[in-house]
Amino acid sequence: MSGQIKTLEMKDGALLLLDQTELPLQVTVMTARNHLEVCDAIKRLCVRGAPAIGLAAAYGTVLAAQNLAGKGLTGEAFHERLESAMRDLQETRPTAVNLFWALERMRGVIAANRERPAGQIVETLRAEADHMLEEDDAANRRMGRFGAELVPDGANVLTHCNAGALATGSYGTALGVIRAAHEQGKRLHVWVDETRPLLQGARLTAWELQQLGIPYTLITDNMAGHFMSRREIDLVVVGADRIAANGDTANKIGTYSVAVLAGAHAIPFYVAAPFSTVDLARPSGDLICIEERAPDEVTGFRGVRTAPADAEAANPAFDVTPSRLIAAIITDRGVVRAPFLSGLAAAGAEASEVRTPRTTGV
Repeated sequence: MSGQIKTLEMKDGALLLLDQTELPLQVTVMTARNHLEVCDAIKRLCVRGAPAIGLAAAYGTVLAAQNLAGKGLTGEAFHERLESAMRDLQETRPTAVNLFWALERMRGVIAANRERPAGQIVETLRAEADHMLEEDDAANRRMGRFGAELVPDGANVLTHCNAGALATGSYGTALGVIRAAHEQGKRLHVWVDETRPLLQGARLTAWELQQLGIPYTLITDNMAGHFMSRREIDLVVVGADRIAANGDTANKIGTYSVAVLAGAHAIPFYVAAPFSTVDLARPSGDLICIEERAPDEVTGFRGVRTAPADAEAANPAFDVTPSRLIAAIITDRGVVRAPFLSGLAAAGAEASEVRTPRTTGV
């Protein structure tokens, strides 16, 4: 790869975001100077992917605190306005659990530093967000190493949507597994689902694989079964936006169909996600809120109408793959196999070692 893909970066008091709505035709970096601009970037998918959304929300909190402190707000007025800004960020997208996880971490920092001056709280929030970005990279690289063990040399791998560096801070989850296997010298070929209706596979995953020098073939979503039936796909690796306690997994719409096809052809179907994507408070996927997006994403693309003017369209952004169709969940804590309820709980117990909220000067 020619240089590291930076999905987001805080610099000179602003949040720089690689605008994924413009890829692959052009590489554009947008600048967010307040939390409302971050909210807009998340809603319109300038930044997307569960880990990246969480990181953007963390830095959005920093921007909100920074701007409030710059206006001279202190005490309760500062904290009330900051919490209001965090609620704005929280309401941007309902399915990706990393968004809520990141904001709760920031709330923990705020609570631990509540009596300190606003300026010091800003510094501590920035340090926490930077630490989360570093953690994301380290977690994804660990996950990649764990997952690479499941990828044989010479494998043909199918992936759906984009779960690469663009969906995280820098390395990737599902694509990070493929990337790690490639870096180990394994010969790979990737089948890339286009991922309708917004073509994240065609626009983003294909672009990332091209940057990485990994051979790939782009296919339409409804071609996957054809290539599986011809034994041209050896395994499937996808990302996740929320994983329930029993292993049911919400991911980009169309993932469930891929899992059913993989099961019908005895092809292992793997999910790769950091443990921050696991929601142990949700017993099953039935309780995961599925985001409904605007119908015009289905009736046309980039302003070009492709359906009749009076056509009605449904547009769920995600579907839920039941755990019975998942061979293993690859996390930064290791590879978890069925029974997922106990396996994820055990990994969660390991992950839930009490972390002292960051305080100024620490």
